[in-house]
Amino acid sequence: MTAFESHSIADTALIAARLVPRLHPGSVLALYGDLGSGKTCFVRGLAAALKITVPVTSPTYTLIHEYASTPPLYHMDLYRLSHPDALDELGLEEYFERDGITVIEWAERAEHLLPARTLRLTFEVVKYPEKRIITLKEPV
Repeated sequence: MTAFESHSIADTALIAARLVPRLHPGSVLALYGDLGSGKTCFVRGLAAALKITVPVTSPTYTLIHEYASTPPLYHMDLYRLSHPDALDELGLEEYFERDGITVIEWAERAEHLLPARTLRLTFEVVKYPEKRIITLKEPV
């Protein structure tokens, strides 16, 4: 496990950008943490590092946003998932085999579907609003 300390939105974006060189088509990132812990800010940092210029917003109501880049970025937010069966309708597992990077907020709702290669990031607010610890757990 690797822990990163963030004191700002810019720090969180920089942590995300530092991970991009390790990512490739088929990478899956599972994000865990409370509301306001920095998950969407992290995704914005990934998007910026991937040269995505359109605004990156949380797909809380649409569940999935797809962003054109090389590789594409698939951003999912399962916070408002109505019931576990909705995962089947979403086709989540199909994204894992596509040519992009898949990032899932509230990933605990799909834990049983995540591939073994998933990078897991936990976001913890240590001192609101300025300090967070982001812990990366890599697959064994």
